[in-house]
Amino acid sequence: MLVNMKGMLADAAKGGYAVGGFNFASLESGLGAIRASEELGIPFILEHAPAHEEYCPFDVAAPIMVQLAKAAKTPVAAHLDHGDSVELCLKALKLGFSSVMFDGSALSYEENIEKTAFVCKVAHEFGATVEAELGAMPHNLKGELKEYTPEDFYTRPEEAARFVAETGVDALAISFGTVHGVYKTTPKLSFSVIDEVRKATGDLPLVMHGGSGLSDDDYHEAIAKGIRKINYYTYGAIASGEAVRKYVTGCEGKVMFHDLAVCATNAVCEDVKRVMKLFKPEAA
Repeated sequence: MLVNMKGMLADAAKGGYAVGGFNFASLESGLGAIRASEELGIPFILEHAPAHEEYCPFDVAAPIMVQLAKAAKTPVAAHLDHGDSVELCLKALKLGFSSVMFDGSALSYEENIEKTAFVCKVAHEFGATVEAELGAMPHNLKGELKEYTPEDFYTRPEEAARFVAETGVDALAISFGTVHGVYKTTPKLSFSVIDEVRKATGDLPLVMHGGSGLSDDDYHEAIAKGIRKINYYTYGAIASGEAVRKYVTGCEGKVMFHDLAVCATNAVCEDVKRVMKLFKPEAA
């Protein structure tokens, strides 16, 4: 069933666990995540980001995602991840998305507040939820990140308090040492940042981006500190890609593409189930 994030994040806060945000970059990724959710009975957030445009354009992905969420036996939010403009967020809402993220982290603090508040006003009229981002998230999607100082990107608690009060956001993505993409070295996480931002923002659900590739202990510590939504994509895409590679290597004769699609869907399902149980240990 199609829902927004509000109820599932509230339940996560009460239960002390995190909800997974799994990206839709192909039909296989969506089908695999839905099946994992139904087999475990765990709600989740199905996301599409501008970074996936070359794989599956948003105009194609959006109606499929909404239909998958509506038909699911479990609660599923159809969510725009890293909406980089007000216009894209409004488009997602008109296409039936139940949740959007306005990512104004590259804007000035004041402009981020102003535009996030506007998106919240409109989204709430649609009955949708809004995630925003404060602090910056380094990218290493193609190995472009060499050396950086994590502290330069951290979310500032005092800014978070005002931001939340003036925008009305339903969830806040914060920066405390994770990166988008593949980790080349062990991530330098500051769990004290989560503590401080949580104290400054009260019960607001906090979000971890760059969530794949961490250790189990890192996940559990972040969740214990107050992270209620974790975005996971890169390492899941690697896992399903490796499953397809193994399948092709073991094939004799011709390879049919639809068999590869089934293999990929199955691999996504298994990896998402593993991650869902990691984020919600009592489900294991």
